[in-house]
Amino acid sequence: MFSRSRCLTRTFGRSISALRQGNNVLARRAASGITTSQCITFKNSLKCEARPSIFQIRYFRTTATHRNEVITVNTPAFAESVTEGDVRWEKAVGDTVTEDEVVCEIETDKTSVQVPSPAAGVIEELLVPDGGKVEGGTPLFKLRKGAAAAKVTPAPAPAAEAPPVAGPPPPPPPPTPAPAAAGPIPTTMPPVPPVPAQPIASKPVSAIKPTAAPAATPTDTGVKGARSEHRVKMNRMRLRIAQRLKEAQNTCAMLTTFNEVDMSNITEMRKVYKDAFLKKHGIKLGFMSAFVKAAAYALVDQPAVNAVIDDTTKEIVYRDYVDISVAVATPKGLVVPVVRGVEGMNFTDIEKAIHELGEKARKNELAVEDMDGGTFTISNGGVFGSMFGTPIINPPQSAILGMHGIFDRPVAVGGKVEIRPMMYVALTYDHRLIDGREAVTFLRKIKSVVEDPRVLLLDM
Repeated sequence: MFSRSRCLTRTFGRSISALRQGNNVLARRAASGITTSQCITFKNSLKCEARPSIFQIRYFRTTATHRNEVITVNTPAFAESVTEGDVRWEKAVGDTVTEDEVVCEIETDKTSVQVPSPAAGVIEELLVPDGGKVEGGTPLFKLRKGAAAAKVTPAPAPAAEAPPVAGPPPPPPPPTPAPAAAGPIPTTMPPVPPVPAQPIASKPVSAIKPTAAPAATPTDTGVKGARSEHRVKMNRMRLRIAQRLKEAQNTCAMLTTFNEVDMSNITEMRKVYKDAFLKKHGIKLGFMSAFVKAAAYALVDQPAVNAVIDDTTKEIVYRDYVDISVAVATPKGLVVPVVRGVEGMNFTDIEKAIHELGEKARKNELAVEDMDGGTFTISNGGVFGSMFGTPIINPPQSAILGMHGIFDRPVAVGGKVEIRPMMYVALTYDHRLIDGREAVTFLRKIKSVVEDPRVLLLDM
């Protein structure tokens, strides 16, 4: 038994030595082929038989290399019609960002593309200056993943020391001496000063020059009426809007026709059903759905207004579908998301589509695909209180409908004067393609549908 114990001790010691030699591996290292022995001792024998066995040992060590990895974030791919954009940074070097937090915006001709952070970390470096031009795939910034911003922890305030024991109060100040008693009242006149022997030189009054009064110092009351000015670079969206509007004026032979719509029936319908509509569908019932549906109905009736001239091939393209662009004002400019397939929608579908596009516009999440296409445009200036106006065509379309504010006006109804809620509507069209007959008929069709939605049911 002693010989077996001695043999096991020697073998175990060799294994420990091998393990110590392999302990210096940094990341992952295998120590294999280490031979140990098992001793088998028979009775009355000191023979030790070695049986080889192979085992493998792996070592691991945690590291912060992957956690503090620095990655480069590139510009996302743009749509086919967009080639470049301007960068507007919302974060600076050293700022801490969370995953999916917006680091910058890329303003293109049609929309703004937000670039979120792919992971939580700290902005290491900005590779493009603010306002710089970038294309798809351009490196934007470097991000150190997992690095937390150094937060200065305020040191705890030391314990307030016990206030010192108050000493004896200071002696009171000496009393102020009373003023001396007034002297006796004089009974004689004061002495008269002696008259000088030399006569005093005199000057005529005309020879005396008046002295100018000292100029009054102006008081610092602030400069009144100060005028200043500052310049702001036009963003790409505003430049593109200006370019397209000028192209429309230079290309189209624009003409505008007007009409007025009595909003009494549609206002009454909205007043009666708005609560039930909101309860069932979760959105408010507005006037836009009525005008969008009326425009789709009129576009099917007058296909020339839904057509467009292809200046390249000198052909007229008639569309068998109705995609209406709804103009939405945003702080960065006017955008026109498209409601597609309006000819097959009802009021509820239109309201839901407009609500969804409006939310995207307010959150600056509109994509280029949301604004591509469109066969007709509706602009509602009435939300800002506009009473009358002439809209400009949104190329390559051929017409645009302008809505305005609803105002109570006296109108003749059945030979009597009544006060009705009235709205002026304007249709600007390309006179190269659309004649006055088609334009006036189109606008009257919209007027009839909005004033009496039952026309849609009767297909009149």
